[in-house]
Amino acid sequence: MNSSTFSTVNPANGEQIETFSFFGKAETEAALGRAENSFRSFRKLSVYQRSHLLSNLAATLRKNKDRLAKVITTEMGKISSEALAEIEKCAMEAEWYAEHGPQMFADVPATTGSAEAYVSYLPLGPILAIMPWNLPIWQLTRMAIPTLLAGNVVLVKHSPNTQRSSLEFERVMLEAGFQEGAFQNLILKTEDIVNVINDSRVRGASVTGSVRAGSAVASEAGKVIKQTIMELGGSDAFIVCKDADIPKAVAAGITSRFSNAGQVCLAAKRFILLEDIADEFESLFVEAAKAIRVGDPTDSLTQIGPMARVDLRDALHKQVERTVAKGARVLCGGKKPDGKGAFYTPTVLGDVQQGMAAFDEEMFGPVAAITRVSNIEAAVAAANASEFGLSGNIWTNDVDSARKLARDLDTGGVFINGFTATNPRVPVGGVKNSGYGRELSHFGAHAFVNAQTVWIENL
Repeated sequence: MNSSTFSTVNPANGEQIETFSFFGKAETEAALGRAENSFRSFRKLSVYQRSHLLSNLAATLRKNKDRLAKVITTEMGKISSEALAEIEKCAMEAEWYAEHGPQMFADVPATTGSAEAYVSYLPLGPILAIMPWNLPIWQLTRMAIPTLLAGNVVLVKHSPNTQRSSLEFERVMLEAGFQEGAFQNLILKTEDIVNVINDSRVRGASVTGSVRAGSAVASEAGKVIKQTIMELGGSDAFIVCKDADIPKAVAAGITSRFSNAGQVCLAAKRFILLEDIADEFESLFVEAAKAIRVGDPTDSLTQIGPMARVDLRDALHKQVERTVAKGARVLCGGKKPDGKGAFYTPTVLGDVQQGMAAFDEEMFGPVAAITRVSNIEAAVAAANASEFGLSGNIWTNDVDSARKLARDLDTGGVFINGFTATNPRVPVGGVKNSGYGRELSHFGAHAFVNAQTVWIENL
């Protein structure tokens, strides 16, 4: 293998899956040309026609569910039940936009007095999407479905380790009836992305990934005055008040933190406990974490498979070691299992404080950090003492107070007595180093549009 090729690896056993070749200049140019040609005709379809294509996509995703889920599990280690659920979620999103899309793109009249005025939402052109590996199909649909509904076309640079997932989705799009060039996978080296951003045919970029990746793309796009949407890292706080239903909060916290082997931007990562209930929550939470079954992601009894790559697992373990070196306690886990694969034992760290890696950095894996505070004001301060601001959780029986607390949390979302989940009905996105802009709902549908004013004077 040389620098023009790369291979994907099964993280459950370390075995090579397949080898891909990076695009050269000619292949990249051909893809850009197809995108430009496709946009010319695709933008002229009515929103009803594009909605119909989304209905077809929902059906096609379900038809291909088993095949897509198997690819996800093989490439990044997601357990089979979660992989199947991911595809169903994508299909549900397509259905929702198919139903509600036409009203999102109806002209909006404005009151002007004697003149007539309205606003039309018009597509911009080809949009570049730079997508991560942790939800390899959902991340594609979350960005692409509303962007295509608007009449744009999409070019995707996916993570190398989930390359087949992206190619399979491109195949599904064609099977659903989308024209060639409406959705294309670009197999690019990182250093070649800037050439696509700078191309005059590309009108915007969306990034889901690390702060480093988002900053680099935003900087390049800013130089050429192109619109961007950024959904970056997260270190979501999970605040548990003294009047919370502790068993329910524990169950939700376990699901939020350890689903997808803890590799979710919007997962609860920092558990901020009021001192009154900290002992009870911590005891139940550690007991539940110890009971999680780790193993073969294709086994129906497995609850956590491997992490997506060995290097990611090793980097996470170093974060744990640095946190413990500064005084945190390992309540369970904290070990790399022997044998093949990128497995990591579900880990809970206690006595985590600001200044420790598990508090200050994003822990992208099955590690939960517990911080104790004396009162709710300290809980809010701890939640906000982060470079990230993606989402957060509040557990309490006093919902009215939680509504007020939500306004004090510097995050893009707050979930009260539940864990953070994405749904096409509501926007998702963050503040601070978690990014800017929103995906999903009508915000996502209007993320890459020209809101064109038309003003007509009566003669």
